Amino acid sequence: MNFFIFILAAIIVILAAIQLNKYGDVINQKSSMSGAMIGTLLIGGATSLPELTTSLTAVYIDSPDIAVGNMLGSNVFNILILVVFDLIYRHKRAFNSVDSKTHLPIANTGFVMTALLAVAIFWSNSPSLFNIGIEMYLLVIIYILVMKRMDSEEEEIEQTSNLTLKQGVIRFIMAALVVFIAGSVLTIAGDAIAQQTGMNASFVGSFLIAASTSLPELVTVFAAFQMAKYSLAFGSILGSNIFNLQLLVITDVFYQKGAILNIASMSNITTAILGMLMIALTIYSLQRPSIKRMIAYAIPSAATIILYFVASYVMF
Repeated sequence: MNFFIFILAAIIVILAAIQLNKYGDVINQKSSMSGAMIGTLLIGGATSLPELTTSLTAVYIDSPDIAVGNMLGSNVFNILILVVFDLIYRHKRAFNSVDSKTHLPIANTGFVMTALLAVAIFWSNSPSLFNIGIEMYLLVIIYILVMKRMDSEEEEIEQTSNLTLKQGVIRFIMAALVVFIAGSVLTIAGDAIAQQTGMNASFVGSFLIAASTSLPELVTVFAAFQMAKYSLAFGSILGSNIFNLQLLVITDVFYQKGAILNIASMSNITTAILGMLMIALTIYSLQRPSIKRMIAYAIPSAATIILYFVASYVMF
């Protein structure tokens, strides 16, 4: 029964999150808000709401491993989505088709942030302030500096929706409520599955729940590759990943039993290190010179996929 509830809640989260992204874009078009930073925060917040909801619910039911694993696992699964589609559409050579100068700063930021979390998890007793880990304050500072740099150039937003701002806001809120309820059910069901089957809670958070909450990104990337808008796919995944880590900061704020990374299981470091390796391969693929041989081009993406499944087996 718990598996049925989990699957049903996951489907609802996916459908509602797609609507969140749609109406978040309407608000971005119709409101007076402008600039890369505001747009990224709005759309990033829309697509990342499932991760936030599930992690906050995990905090409420006192399951820090699911909360931490969900955020780290979502980032790992997002990279997996990107490289899987790159492998499927390998003849298009997506990594060679995008402007590396645009995406490398975000990818590098994601690597640094993930490395910071890996150190905090390994330290297991890192310093905290107001029951919030010092690393969380550093994450916020890094994010603000990067977003200010992104916001240095304004972009004109194309008007593609016929909906009014009021209609967009109302529908956005309705979709957010659905995600909030379904995401909470998803987390509770996931925790019940972990207890029922004896599976590691970190595995449930990092792979089962994280995969479910990241499926809206899968739809976005699939559509981008279909339209050959590879820069949109890379920007969506890499930008969403650093935004997700800001949601981990919010999770730590609500977990008032102490710094959440000090309490979470050491097994979460597997997911953090996996994230660093996958991002490192992505960075390499973005900055390497154009490769003519198809097999040589596909090696980094194939290696990333193998890494993911090996880590899944280890965590399981």
